[in-house]
Amino acid sequence: MRRLLGICLAVLTATLAALGQTNPPPNARQLSLQDCIEMALKRNLDLRIDRYTPELQLFTLKAYYGYYDPTLNLQGQHDHSLSGQQLISGSGVTLGATKRDDDTFSGNLSGYLPSGASYTFGTLSPIFNAYGLQASSGTNGPIPFENSGGNVGITASQPLLRNLWIDQPRLNIRVGKNRLKYTQEGLRLQIMQTITSLEQAYFDLIYSRENVLVQEKAVELAERLVAENRKKLEVGTLAPLDLQSAEAQAATSRAAVIKARADLGTQERVVKLLITDEYSTWASLELIPAGTLTAQPPIVNLQDSWNKGLTQRPDVLQAKLDVEQAGIQLKYDRNQLFPQLDAFATAGYSGAGGEFSDALHNIEERNLPFYTYGGRFSFPLSNTGARNNYKFGKANLERVVLTLKRLEQTVMIAIDNDIGNIRSDFDQVHATRAAREYQEAALDAEQKKLESGKSTTYTVLQVQRDLTNARGAEIQALDSYNRRLSQLSLDEGSTLDRLGIKFEVK
Repeated sequence: MRRLLGICLAVLTATLAALGQTNPPPNARQLSLQDCIEMALKRNLDLRIDRYTPELQLFTLKAYYGYYDPTLNLQGQHDHSLSGQQLISGSGVTLGATKRDDDTFSGNLSGYLPSGASYTFGTLSPIFNAYGLQASSGTNGPIPFENSGGNVGITASQPLLRNLWIDQPRLNIRVGKNRLKYTQEGLRLQIMQTITSLEQAYFDLIYSRENVLVQEKAVELAERLVAENRKKLEVGTLAPLDLQSAEAQAATSRAAVIKARADLGTQERVVKLLITDEYSTWASLELIPAGTLTAQPPIVNLQDSWNKGLTQRPDVLQAKLDVEQAGIQLKYDRNQLFPQLDAFATAGYSGAGGEFSDALHNIEERNLPFYTYGGRFSFPLSNTGARNNYKFGKANLERVVLTLKRLEQTVMIAIDNDIGNIRSDFDQVHATRAAREYQEAALDAEQKKLESGKSTTYTVLQVQRDLTNARGAEIQALDSYNRRLSQLSLDEGSTLDRLGIKFEVK
């Protein structure tokens, strides 16, 4: 009868665990793993902070494109000058005062092209209008005058060797695009790591709650033995020392319950840290996981996992982007080894006349064309800086390639270890389950022997401790097995795919 009652209690406990305790206390909140993941994606502070990194890098990249924005330059100026009378030495001639007013205007549009060319379109020299009184040696005084002039056209310069296929602005843009992808992969990695930490914390939370139940069952067994021994002591069929041994075991079991509950509280706080940005509203809530620890047969393939790890892991993709960045830098450094050879040209129309409108009319009619073309060449004789920058770039590229290779090897070993540990943990689950079932049967048998006087309290206490240890080992093995599966997904880079989470940076 007692054994049947024990079986019924075990079934009831398992049922409540499977249902996740559908009626939680008022100060408790029941959460499934999916609930926790959704909350973490929205509320986890680390993720909310890291989401800004790609956005900031995008702003930096867009700022690099500002180099090609045309610049409008406008300038207007008025100059006034007045000179006094002058006596020409030896001639006795006095020149009258000179008055001059100059109005000048210039405007152009200048900028750079992605080919490395520079251009200026508009007034190449200011359009001016000068008027005033010119000194005269005659008796009529100063002579009025007015004249104007200027030109409008375009000038351009194009590199032919150095800075032809890549220059500093294009280097910044290409590296900026590379770093944007790098930060996006960094965000994906942070999301995967956060979810993995959350999964493992959630499994640990289930384990902690199950461990409290295991320790409470140990207390029940110990206290029941104390009650039975006390009755036997009263009728004189048991020595006082046996009762004291049972009481000592009961006290030890109660202490284990206190520790298990403290560990459970700590684990609840770990989960809360990952799923909320308002801890104060969650501090007093008890978290009740809706799931249980199970162990389905593992479906793993080493080659497939290796392929995923080497093609999907964000840190591997980041290392490949580092190689790409080093290659871009090396391309720039190689281009800087060449001489500076630029072709340039200028063309436009001049205008001149007695009045400002005359100069503008000449330019409009294109009566006075002009043009210039040529080339510029310069080359530092030793070119020490460029040559050593290029050598540095080559060495750095080789370094990051080896770094990538080392990371790939580390990933393969980590995945190999994960798969080995998963298989081992799965076997451990079955072994600990069998051990727990054996200890339950052993305790039942030993209690019957004790009732018939064929066993001792010490032996029963030992079997009770073995059963408690076996139950703890079983849930520990289940926890470890589920943690290993989560870790394998992280090492493969398949966490988001496994959970059906779509990663997209807007």
